[in-house]
Amino acid sequence: MCAVVSQLKTVRLRALRSAQKFGVAGRSCQELLRKGCLRFQLPVQGSRLCLYEDGTEVTEDYFPGLPDDAELVLLTEGQTWQGYVSDISRFLSMFHEAQAGVIEAARQLLSGERAPLRQKLLADLLHTVSQNIEAETRAQDPPWFEGLESRFRNKSGYLRYSCESRIRSYLREVSSCSRVLGAEAREEYLRILGAMCQRLRSAQYNGSYFDRGAEAGSRLCTREGWFSCQAHPRFWLGHLLTARGASFHMGSGGWSSDAVRGPFDLDSCASKHSINPYSNRESRVLFSTWNLDHIIEKKRTIVPTLAEAIQEQGGREVDWEYFYSLLFTSENLKLVHIACHKKTTHKLECDPGRIYRSQKRPKRRRPARKCQ
Repeated sequence: MCAVVSQLKTVRLRALRSAQKFGVAGRSCQELLRKGCLRFQLPVQGSRLCLYEDGTEVTEDYFPGLPDDAELVLLTEGQTWQGYVSDISRFLSMFHEAQAGVIEAARQLLSGERAPLRQKLLADLLHTVSQNIEAETRAQDPPWFEGLESRFRNKSGYLRYSCESRIRSYLREVSSCSRVLGAEAREEYLRILGAMCQRLRSAQYNGSYFDRGAEAGSRLCTREGWFSCQAHPRFWLGHLLTARGASFHMGSGGWSSDAVRGPFDLDSCASKHSINPYSNRESRVLFSTWNLDHIIEKKRTIVPTLAEAIQEQGGREVDWEYFYSLLFTSENLKLVHIACHKKTTHKLECDPGRIYRSQKRPKRRRPARKCQ
């Protein structure tokens, strides 16, 4: 039995399967429990009260210290509550059901929520699940296209254009560097650049990276349009160790090395950044702040290495396809959230074994055999 106290306590009470909250007042937890069961039409026998925040059960000893306006959950026999995590788990499980139920539940919770942090979490959840992600055309989702030119008739087309624009800007940067070279080297540099331009045109400037309608191997998102931050420390580790000449191997637990420890021992972006620019106008705008980051840096490393290779080729043939892959493809481009974009010097070098094409040695002819 719960202890009776003289001071009246008012709490906000909800049942496990209901998003509605009711104000209930009582001088004992037994009185609160009885009124709560009456309100939600639940049996008193076997029911109990616990804190919404962390699932602590309100017992005889705990009730006197219960603050006014505390939020409680009413549980019937066999039910459990683990605090915030229970709400999160319940919401996630509802994603596999009709979305209308998720939206309505979130709206009801938000309407009675007072804590700023939980207000934001609920508002963000409501903002995410109520988007028109499946819509593709301007007619299906007019707000998404606000501020865009009328020539863009579908979302995939605009995002493909957005990716192409980024790649074209990289090409302009690479092209501008030809001015610092001598006449002979500049001619070879522009010849190689021309070959890269032709490859880019045939690949449509790799615009498929942002196109959710593209083949799985040529896009960076899911079929629904979700992008995840590709700031993978283990990927950086492989390049870093190669650049330093350190030994490493890939085991069942991942990269291991005597040269580097600690912060590289992660599987993916620590903050689990993700975004769906197809969902709404705000996400489309925010997506423009994500970076297609060169792991081996473009202006500090790749372009100077290419220029040096041309000047010192001495009859060798520069492997322009290798430099093309570093400058314009996902072999060296990783999509990262702005907070994960490393603006410091990466200190990574091009692979010296791939700068020039390997020269094939002419086969020696065997002497003709004399007829017996």
